[in-house]
Amino acid sequence: MSFSRICLLLAAGAVAGVMNAVAGGGTIVTFPALIFAGVSSISANATSTIALLPGSLAGVAGYRRSLPAVWKWIRIFTPVSLLGGLFGGILLTRTPESVFDGLVPFLILFATVLFSAHAFFARIFRLEARQASQTISMRWLIGAMLFQFAVSVYGGYFGAGIGILMLASLGILGFENIHEMNAVKGVLAFAINVIAAAYFIFSGLVDWPAAMLVATGGIIGGYSGAHFAQKIRQETVRHLITGLGLLITAVMFYQQLKNR
Repeated sequence: MSFSRICLLLAAGAVAGVMNAVAGGGTIVTFPALIFAGVSSISANATSTIALLPGSLAGVAGYRRSLPAVWKWIRIFTPVSLLGGLFGGILLTRTPESVFDGLVPFLILFATVLFSAHAFFARIFRLEARQASQTISMRWLIGAMLFQFAVSVYGGYFGAGIGILMLASLGILGFENIHEMNAVKGVLAFAINVIAAAYFIFSGLVDWPAAMLVATGGIIGGYSGAHFAQKIRQETVRHLITGLGLLITAVMFYQQLKNR
């Protein structure tokens, strides 16, 4: 691997670590960076999932004090998340490389739009939380579990933006404490990623040297991001990440058109 590619992957990991610590969305950077570094698209997706696992686990540890209060919900949604994450991982390995290459710009665009729509989802789930905070019907619970399964399949297949979708679902169930919501989201996101990662390792899809470089950058960026998060408005960071995601999407679309 050339020195320039090493620097690219370290930098992408560091940027993703900062993004995940401040506002989320790190996959928007690490996935295309791995492609630009010469990793095939499906392998890049699997490698990105592996590389970001340490940061995902660190996020769970950060909310450990909130876990006892939401353990009931974690027990309910974890099996669904594991099943969906595994299904999504299997679906990825069954997708022809040429088909996935065509989906790449759309996946990044979807993740970017989803990320930029965070404020909209926040308003929706706060409204629904006020309406559902008293009682949770069986219909709402089954609906939330089906939604979580769909989110988990998407998470195992690609993954960027699952946190925002899960926050919306938890809000509809009546959650109002953002720390408890983030605790549940963190555990479920880790479950989705770890089962998909295990399947990717079993399938031999992971580029380990690239994964180690991105993970190293992610650890550095995550540590820095914790400090950075206290110095800048998250809304500003969200605008920067959205702009970056749209730029990467445009580049990926341009490359596809150029290669035709």
